[in-house]
Amino acid sequence: MPVISNSRALKRTALALALAGLAAGVTAQAPAAARPKAAPAPPAECSAAYRIQQKLSTGTTWRMCWRYHKEAGLVLEHITYQPPGEARPVKVLASAKLGQIHVPYDDGENEYHDLTQAGFGQGLKDLAPGECPGGTIRTVRVPEAWDPSHQNVKGLCTTTRSRGHAYRMQGDTANKVFQMQGKDLLVYTVNQVGWYEYITEWRFQDDGTIAMNVGATGSLSPMDYDAGDGRGWPIGKGAKAYATSHSHNVFWRLNFNLDGSTKGRVEQYDSKVSAPANGRPAPTNKTTRTPITKELAGDARNMRWWRVVSATGRNKDGHPRSYEIVPGAGAKYPGRGYTKHDVYFTQYDKCEQYASDNLPNCGAGHGKSVDKWVDGQTLKNPVVWVNVGFHHVARDEDQQPMPVHWQGLSVVPRDVTAMNPLTPAELAGRNGRPE
Repeated sequence: MPVISNSRALKRTALALALAGLAAGVTAQAPAAARPKAAPAPPAECSAAYRIQQKLSTGTTWRMCWRYHKEAGLVLEHITYQPPGEARPVKVLASAKLGQIHVPYDDGENEYHDLTQAGFGQGLKDLAPGECPGGTIRTVRVPEAWDPSHQNVKGLCTTTRSRGHAYRMQGDTANKVFQMQGKDLLVYTVNQVGWYEYITEWRFQDDGTIAMNVGATGSLSPMDYDAGDGRGWPIGKGAKAYATSHSHNVFWRLNFNLDGSTKGRVEQYDSKVSAPANGRPAPTNKTTRTPITKELAGDARNMRWWRVVSATGRNKDGHPRSYEIVPGAGAKYPGRGYTKHDVYFTQYDKCEQYASDNLPNCGAGHGKSVDKWVDGQTLKNPVVWVNVGFHHVARDEDQQPMPVHWQGLSVVPRDVTAMNPLTPAELAGRNGRPE
C-alpha cells in the first residue's frame, strides 16, 4: 500500500467502516395505457456497465453515463431528459461533477482542498443494502486505490424516491382536484476524507430539474478541540474543549450542451422595485436582461438570476430552451479569491478542472484557480462553476455521529417544454392565455 503523506488522509483510517452489500430493485412503471408512444432508442454513449437509464413512474426518462475519477470521484456525462410527450431525449449536460471542496479552519492553522489534496476520490466507501432502498448498488473500480486488494468498491447507488407533490390544482369546480406525486432518480456516493464523510447526491426530477447536493456527516475531528472563543464552540461538559469552527466551500463544475450544442449563451436577469408612481396604487417591478458575452465572476443578489440558453433548440411554443441556475442558501467565504463569488462562467478549457489547486499543468502563467480564469475571453462554450459555502460552528448535537448538513444548488428547466411536462391529458389544451 503506498505511503500517504497527507495528515487528513492518515486520520481517515481510524474510522474506516466495513460496509458491504448489493441491492437490486425494479422501479414501478406507469400503466401501459398512460405511456407515450415509444420512440426509437437513442444511440448509447457508453457501455451498459456505465449507463444509467431510468423511466420514472410519472413517465419521464433520464439517461446518462458515469465514470469514476481518482480525485473528483463520480463524474456524470451525456445527461439527457425525456419527459412525456417529447419524441426524443433533450440533451442537457455534457458533464457534471464536483469542482472542489475547500475547507479552511477559523484559527488559520489548517486549510484543505479535499478533492485534490486529501484523497476524496480514494475514500469511496462500500454501501450497505439498506442505504440504497429499492435500488441498485454498482461496483466502482477506484483508480490508484490506496489498498490494492480493495480496488472494487460497492459504492454507487441508483434508486428512485418520492418527493411529495409535483403539483396540486383545484379545478374549475369543487368536484375536481388535479394532483401528482413527484418522483426522482437519485444517484449518490459516499466518500470519506479524514473524519468527515461526504454524501454526493444527484437528484434528477421528473419535471426536468437537477438538484445536486453534498451532505457532510461522520465525526468532528478529535484533533481540533483547542480553539478559543470566537473561533470554536465548547463541546462536552463545561467550557474546556472548543471544537474549531471551519468552512466547507463546495464547487460544482457543469458543462452544458443543450440540444447537443456547446455554443449556449448566458444571460443575467435583475429586477428593480420602485416606489408607486403616476398615481399607481402599488410599487412597480421591472426586470432587465443582460447578455453575458465574456467570462464573468458573478455574485448572487436579491432578485438576480442566470440562465444558460440553447443555441439551437426551441420548445413547441417556439421559445428558446434554457436552464436556470438556482444556488442554494450558503455562507460565502471571503478569505480566498476563488471563494469570493457565487458563480463563475468561463470559456471551456479542458485543462481547467478544479476550482482551486487545479492539478493539470496548463502552461506557464495559467492560474491554478477559477478566479484567475476569468480574464475577458468571449464565451463561446461556457462552463458554469457554482460555489456554495457552509460555515460550520459545531454544536453539542454534532456528536456522535454528526447529523448530515446539506449544501447545494439546482438547475431548473425554463421553456424546455411548452407546458408543465407532467400536465394531465385533461388540461393539455390550456396553453397560453386562459379562455
